[in-house]
Amino acid sequence: MKALQPAEIEKELRSLDGWSVEGDKLTKQFTFADFREAMAFMVRVAFEAEEQVHHPEFFNVYKDVKIQLATHDAGGKITTKDIALAKRIDTI
Repeated sequence: MKALQPAEIEKELRSLDGWSVEGDKLTKQFTFADFREAMAFMVRVAFEAEEQVHHPEFFNVYKDVKIQLATHDAGGKITTKDIALAKRIDTI
């Protein structure tokens, strides 16, 4: 898997709602009504990620969920695989 170049990432970010780059990871913060909604979201994302054989980093505190995406096979850099999963997450 080939890492995207910075210009390619910037172009892809235009099609993603609220995603940004932190270090070498595609990142987005989600806020829900309560802990139960946050956990339900994480489970739904987990099932989708498993289908894509691509596993995000989750950080959860109460009703806030932060997701970070990077591809291990590309040295922990952002790839098209991350972009695809981010787009799918936005539909959940």
